[in-house]
Amino acid sequence: MYIPKLFREDDLSVLHQLMQTHSFATLVTQHDGAPYATHVPLTLRPEAGPYGTLIGHMARANPQWRDFDVDGEREVLVIFQGPHTYVSPSWYTVQPSVPTWNYAAVHAYGVPRIIEDETELYEALQLLVQTYEDSREQPWTLKGPDDFLRKMMKAIVGFSIPISRLEGKYKLSQNRSAEDQEQVAQQLASQGEPLDTAVAELMQQRLLMSPA
Repeated sequence: MYIPKLFREDDLSVLHQLMQTHSFATLVTQHDGAPYATHVPLTLRPEAGPYGTLIGHMARANPQWRDFDVDGEREVLVIFQGPHTYVSPSWYTVQPSVPTWNYAAVHAYGVPRIIEDETELYEALQLLVQTYEDSREQPWTLKGPDDFLRKMMKAIVGFSIPISRLEGKYKLSQNRSAEDQEQVAQQLASQGEPLDTAVAELMQQRLLMSPA
């Protein structure tokens, strides 16, 4: 990913937070000589390896998983798209200016491993369910594995991706003056849209961390 120095984010805790908050990711491989993408929820085990390990599954009918173990060395790309939004040039103090787009994204790379063991796959599914259910007032729990769940499990392929490297890009108007950054953040916060608000919060966090 192209990342100018101003927009580069290397803090592992920051990258992990985005990956966990925006966990519906895009998994990209090479299939029959062409890019192939699957949109899939992934859970992160941050303690597993220097950069963490991603856990997920896809339909067995999806041909993408057959590319995972071609040579045991082929990396896949996983894209986590954070909040993003349009920035109007009318919000800048310095004119003339042009429109742009502010956003945060993380790219993760690693060699995937297919989960063959039934118990390990069941635990991976439990982790996924707990990730999304535990905050609910009446969380649903995965029970089994019984005959029904085993039948469902045969229709999917589980996998883990030990992360070998991470790239983080937080393009949040850092190339503008602090005054312009504050103005953009205020304008975004006033729009009342969830994505605008999320980007505004990221900008404000960075402004607070910047030296006076």
